[in-house]
Amino acid sequence: MIEVNQLSKVFELTKKQQKENNSREKTSTAVNNVSFTCQPGRVFSLLGPNGAGKTTTLRTIATILQPTSGSVKVNGFETVLSPEQARKNIGFLTGSTGLYERLTPNEIIAYFGDLYGVEKIAFETRKEYLFTLLDMHDFSNKRIGRLSTGMRQKVSIARTMIHDPQVVIFDEPTSGLDVITAENIIQLIDNCRTQGKTVLFSSHIMSEVDLLCDDLAIIHKGEILFNATMEEFRKQMQAKNLTAEFIRIVQNQTKTELA
Repeated sequence: MIEVNQLSKVFELTKKQQKENNSREKTSTAVNNVSFTCQPGRVFSLLGPNGAGKTTTLRTIATILQPTSGSVKVNGFETVLSPEQARKNIGFLTGSTGLYERLTPNEIIAYFGDLYGVEKIAFETRKEYLFTLLDMHDFSNKRIGRLSTGMRQKVSIARTMIHDPQVVIFDEPTSGLDVITAENIIQLIDNCRTQGKTVLFSSHIMSEVDLLCDDLAIIHKGEILFNATMEEFRKQMQAKNLTAEFIRIVQNQTKTELA
């Protein structure tokens, strides 16, 4: 389970950043008083336009960033007070995470298995499951530097999942990938739900959200505009489809701010 309670994150701005933003403000609020809960066995989608605060929220949940105020609990562990215990329960996938290009997928996955203290028998079983699901066997001994974008993403996913985390956070997991690789990832997310894991999923691809989502929240300019089940979202829709309704909600908020 993920419990986000009145979470805020404020960044200090350098003089260069102030100049780039054409502002004298010394701080920037990326996330403002955000609250939501992600339940086990369900996929929670966090949606928002670029710069809305999605990635900052996800990184804070994953303990990469510390909140300015508010709190986050992962499987009962408060991320500020017990970050190591929280991390043991988390698998976090983001497109900005790098891979060491001189290593092979086998070597990277073995390293992260050791890092998480995965026992040998459990490691081999888990690795076989992930490599088969993601179709990685053919390139498992090739150096990362020789792999395509899709292959690298598969390695990142296997690294994220090798310790069998109970909470999985996917930040734009299929962005820029071919159809087959994206489908592998969709299948993995669906399997996580079936296995009773807590899944937090961020995507700009509304067809994926439509397919996978049980609950969702829409974030805009660091604040939550909508937070409910997918069923409730569909009931209140005024537009013809999910994409149009998402745009309507965000644009209405912008009009309210300008009024």
